[in-house]
Amino acid sequence: MNAYVQEKQPPGVPPLELTGERTLPDIPAENCWFRRHLAVYEWIGARVVGRRVIDLACGEGYGSEVLSRSATSVVGVDANPDAHEHARLRYRRQNLTFERGLVETYGETSSYDAVVFLQTIEHVQEPAAVLEHIHRILAPGGVAYVSTPNVLRLAPPGSARSGNPWHLREYRAAEFYRLCRSVFGGDRVEQLGVFHARKLRVHEVALALGWDTIHARLGITERFYERFTPAISSRDFALRPWRLDRALDFLAVCAA
Repeated sequence: MNAYVQEKQPPGVPPLELTGERTLPDIPAENCWFRRHLAVYEWIGARVVGRRVIDLACGEGYGSEVLSRSATSVVGVDANPDAHEHARLRYRRQNLTFERGLVETYGETSSYDAVVFLQTIEHVQEPAAVLEHIHRILAPGGVAYVSTPNVLRLAPPGSARSGNPWHLREYRAAEFYRLCRSVFGGDRVEQLGVFHARKLRVHEVALALGWDTIHARLGITERFYERFTPAISSRDFALRPWRLDRALDFLAVCAA
């Protein structure tokens, strides 16, 4: 099996290939990135109990399925035909549907109690216009959850941006906060950060103390990470509202 193609998919479900455009489950080498995204979906899932939810740019569909465990209904929307077909075939719940559509326009004739739009605003040509669309399709009292990576953690030291070819714009904490406030209003946006926790925090400290040099010198790099990376769980990430310049990702919680 190709190291960048999903493993062990259910019968009849075509595996997806890792291209850098989205993260995927069922690829051992990708597990840290996947769990990092899953942690945010789980955090949101605990806050959309009994709500009507739309998950824009849902990709492979794993996050929509997480949301559907607590929401009244979830619509997962993605424009990519392969991702849509995979999600439709793999994740089946009575309250979960998948639709093909563009994040800029889907849902114009509907309203939702929660709009989820994770790790995608950095991919769009007109981010403010997309946020305005999200604001329009929120029901009164609804909440939008929008996330993006922190360019200070994503890009190499001293670089203005990462080399990800899918990213059109990458954000610092203050830039992302201003963007969301420009659409939802100054008192309607709360910004949180995603941080390492538990064993990933220990690993982060170890790296600062020279772990990279030690495992290379001992010749255990491959053996260590073959065990360490698959063992990472969503519990190894935490969301909190302070020291955002050090966050891995930002999550804006935007009230209608």
